[in-house]
Amino acid sequence: MVSSSTPHPAHPHASAQALVEFIHDGIPLARAMALQLHHYDGDRLTLSAPLPPNVNDKGCAFGGSLVSLMTLTGWGLVELALRDRGEDCDVFVGESTVRYLSPLWGDFQAQARLADEADWDSFFTTLAARGRARIEVTCEIPGDDGKPAATLLGRFVAKRRQAPVTHA
Repeated sequence: MVSSSTPHPAHPHASAQALVEFIHDGIPLARAMALQLHHYDGDRLTLSAPLPPNVNDKGCAFGGSLVSLMTLTGWGLVELALRDRGEDCDVFVGESTVRYLSPLWGDFQAQARLADEADWDSFFTTLAARGRARIEVTCEIPGDDGKPAATLLGRFVAKRRQAPVTHA
């Protein structure tokens, strides 16, 4: 259940574009994949990648590129929610389950949203109380037939960064 208090940025596309630039700067694989922002509305994030740098020996999309794009999209959704709330956290994937359902022969997109049972209120309440929290995100890469070509269910963990200790 997505909570009604889901964080919504004033300029969602601009914050998501800044995140994509951050990803390109910090994760060389994403740059090599030519990852791009497709859409962000505060509830769903969609990132895309062209086929040519992500092709396998059969001429279809490489499974490693599919899982990488889904992981980055799920991670990005959580990262954007944290940034929108002014939270300074490290976010990482704690676990994920991936299913490859059909090959993709062209450019592809990964769409991320909270899992049905997840909600931002619980996530941010736990983060405030413990300094770390986890949330489940579902990601999907649509196939040419409109059915999912690949899916990922991920549990992402956010851990508040510790302020550096300074000695006088």
